Parts: sequence; C-alpha cells; structure tokens
Amino acid sequence: YKLSVSPEMDIMEYCRKEWRGNTPAAKRMRKGYEAVAQKFASIRRIRGDNYCAFRATLFQALSQATQLPPWLQSEDFTMLPENLLSKYDWIKQWQLRQKPGKRMGEISDEIKEYLILLRKKWKNISEIKGPLEKQEACDKLFKNEEEEYSLYEALKFLMLNTAIELYNADRSGRRVPVFSWLLFARDTSSNPCQLMHNHLNHIGHSGGLEQVEMFLLAYALQYTIQVYRLYKYSTDEFITLYPNDPEEDWPVVTLITEDDRHYNIPVRMCQETML
Repeated sequence: YKLSVSPEMDIMEYCRKEWRGNTPAAKRMRKGYEAVAQKFASIRRIRGDNYCAFRATLFQALSQATQLPPWLQSEDFTMLPENLLSKYDWIKQWQLRQKPGKRMGEISDEIKEYLILLRKKWKNISEIKGPLEKQEACDKLFKNEEEEYSLYEALKFLMLNTAIELYNADRSGRRVPVFSWLLFARDTSSNPCQLMHNHLNHIGHSGGLEQVEMFLLAYALQYTIQVYRLYKYSTDEFITLYPNDPEEDWPVVTLITEDDRHYNIPVRMCQETML
C-alpha cells in the first residue's frame, strides 16, 4: 500500500539522499533545497501518480484551513453539475474516474456527491482548532483512497466550471487573466469542450497538470499556489506564483517541484520566518 502523503523528513537530509552526484543538475538541486530550508524545516513526499498536483495543493490547503472558503458556502455550489448540464450538452462526455461510459444523468448525481464531500471535509477540518489534531485529520483523509479520489473529481469539475466562466467572460469582452488566453490558445483546448476532452478527462489517468492548468486550479480554489521550482534555481522563475498577480485575500499554499511534473510539500515553517 502506498502512502498518499509520506511522514515528514528533514529537508536537507532528503536532499542529500536524492542528489548525491556532482553533476550540474545535482548541484543546482542542492542549492534549491538549501534555499527552501531557509524557510521550511521538513518535506513530505507526495505519492507520485498523475494526481500529485491536486494532492499536494489540497493537502496544504486543508492542513492550514481555518474556515470554509466563500465559494464553498454558496447555496448553489452543489447544483453546479445540473446547472452546467442544462446549458452544455457536451459535458455528458465527462469521464469519471474508473467509471468510463457512465451516462451523464448518473454522473451528475455522483459529481454532486463529490462536491458535497469536498464541502463537508473542508468544513470539518477547518473547525479543528489544535494543529496536531488538524494534521491527524488530514493524514487520515489522505489514507482513504475512495474519498481522496472523489475529492479530485470535485476539483476537476470546479476547474471545468472556472474555465467556462473565463471563456464566456472573454467572449463577452470582459477582462480575463492572461493565463486564460494561453489556456484557450492551445490547439488542444481552444474552448472548454476541448479542454475537457483533451486535458481534464485525462488528468489522473494518462497525465498530470500542465503549467497553464496550475493557474486554472488556483483560480478554481481561489488560492495562490506558490511553487519552489528547484531546477530553475538562480533564475527569476525559481519561486513561481499561480496566479502571478494573486488577489490579496487569497490564502497561499506552498509546493516544491524538481521538474514541473511531480510535486512535494514543504512543512514546518522555520521560527524566524514566522516572525
């Protein structure tokens, strides 16, 4: 059995184990980890399937959650699948994890269940006051494979909804963030329907999140995702923010990547950083 989120380990110890050689790449990685170690004491490895960007982001968001985000509180949040289906027939081709070929009538109910589960888990964990108990609750949730993957389905659907909103805003002449143009400038996702078919349906199966989709995830959650991109050490892309012009009131989660494909999480902020 694979742990979804491994126990924490000293960052520099982890780095020494992973990057022993004297190649330029190994030296750069060590420098990158040293820079992260100025801010965080430990690292937790994230299970490396194609959901790792979701897993790392959601785990970090939940483990520091103190309240339910406004978008999770809205009345019509759980009506999203029905509302979108009534306008966009093509959503019937949404691919549920391990349930290809299900008709969208049934899928609509299932996605609704996933959204309800997301709200319930977020609410429960955000109400836990003690940091240790909160951490234990997160660890427990990410050991329950059925629930964990249901939450990723909810996140994917929220990304689709956000993409539709951005696409429609742009079509009607309203201002949209730059990444939205990039998202729909790809040959494989020139509209939300293509985005669903060629990208969202494959996340977790045959691929993870691409860079531009990290922006979409950040917008869907209304979180700033800060990523230490270790292979970009000593360039101005070493610390990348998704989105790069975040809203001031969005909470921030921090991830680490060595290659923009797999993500781990830094934990335990160093004392002086907190002050």
